[in-house]
Amino acid sequence: MKKYDAINAELFIANRKRLVAQLPPHSIAILHANDEMPRSADGFFPFRQNSDLFWLTGIDQEQTVLVLFPDHPEPEQREILFVRRTNEYIAVWEGHKYTEEEARAASGIQNVKWTDSFDSLLPNLMYLAKTCYLNLNEHGRMASDVADRDLRFAQRLRSQFPLHQWGRLAPLMHQLRAIKSDLEIAQIRQAIAITDKAFRRILRFVRPGVAEYEIEAEILHEFVRNRATGPAYSSIIASGKNACVLHYVNNNQPCKDGDLILMDFGAEYANYAADLTRTIPVNGRFTDRQRAVYNAVLRVMRFATNLLRPGTLLDEYHREVGLAMQSELVGLGLLNAADIAAQDPKKMPLYKKYFPHGTSHFLGLDVHDVGHRHRPIEAGMVFTCEPGIYIPEEGIGIRLENDVLVTHNDPIDLMADIPLTAEEIEDLMNSNG
Repeated sequence: MKKYDAINAELFIANRKRLVAQLPPHSIAILHANDEMPRSADGFFPFRQNSDLFWLTGIDQEQTVLVLFPDHPEPEQREILFVRRTNEYIAVWEGHKYTEEEARAASGIQNVKWTDSFDSLLPNLMYLAKTCYLNLNEHGRMASDVADRDLRFAQRLRSQFPLHQWGRLAPLMHQLRAIKSDLEIAQIRQAIAITDKAFRRILRFVRPGVAEYEIEAEILHEFVRNRATGPAYSSIIASGKNACVLHYVNNNQPCKDGDLILMDFGAEYANYAADLTRTIPVNGRFTDRQRAVYNAVLRVMRFATNLLRPGTLLDEYHREVGLAMQSELVGLGLLNAADIAAQDPKKMPLYKKYFPHGTSHFLGLDVHDVGHRHRPIEAGMVFTCEPGIYIPEEGIGIRLENDVLVTHNDPIDLMADIPLTAEEIEDLMNSNG
């Protein structure tokens, strides 16, 4: 039993049908679970399933392999799921693993075998296939010197079967995973609900003198007690000038009276991510300057949210949001109209000094989920919306972030119930409830 509620296998059955429909005739597709990553000595980091494999199977366990061969002459060989063989020793030391019956129920795949039989069955499968599709991590932000299980397998297989044709699964998976089904949105909503509880807990907890790591501990407490698998990413708890460091994760400083705290965190539930950012005053009251900057960011956030509609190109979206932010920065006295008029259009726009990052990214099984910026926005996509203003010379860093579902009509703010305005924040921080 997993910490989270079982997901209806119909999700994974439908997902496999969507992928198979994209494969050319006589193709085989092979996907592997993530590695069990060594930490130090005889310890390992907690296992986290490969998102593509999970999207296709719902199997949340190491040493899993999926084979899809839609044109195999024997119908039972068209979907094969390989799961780790267990025994009494593994049960004692590591706990319960999937039985064949449990793997069938979770995935909807009827042909379940033990992973230790995969190598012996592979040659017969490859003999009948013309093109082999393999899954590599082709996320645009990925840069790693570590060869993962999928990459090692691809290198071995191409050497073992040099006369086959080869295909890339990543472009197909990125295209498919970008559109979320209702069952997926339900998991994201659950991750958001847990994140909401954590934020409300923090509003009652924060006071001058509390340490950033104490806030992080309170968030983690709320996550775990509500059956999240943990944070969807490393929590950012950045007080004072730390808020101007975009990926600050040290979380080791005291929170001082008069400062702000920028908190960027989100729960992971059933491997689906939430991604929230809020900025709150340590003492429960914004100064006039802090409030002015806060409200400027909030106006840009609301403007940007409304732009997340089908047909919009992300590059155009970011440009429009940048222009809105530029206007707000002029109003705050951080930029002036004359300098903006004289700026070189070939260089980075001036507003980037105070707003150096993008406004939105895809969200789903990964916090920076797969998706391509050149693809027009479509209904069913989920994006973050997270403008910010960072003024190091004033010790002010403010970012606000909600998760937004694109529909055929107006965008749906999935975090609309989480306190957002300066007034809501102050009221909750100063209430006795």
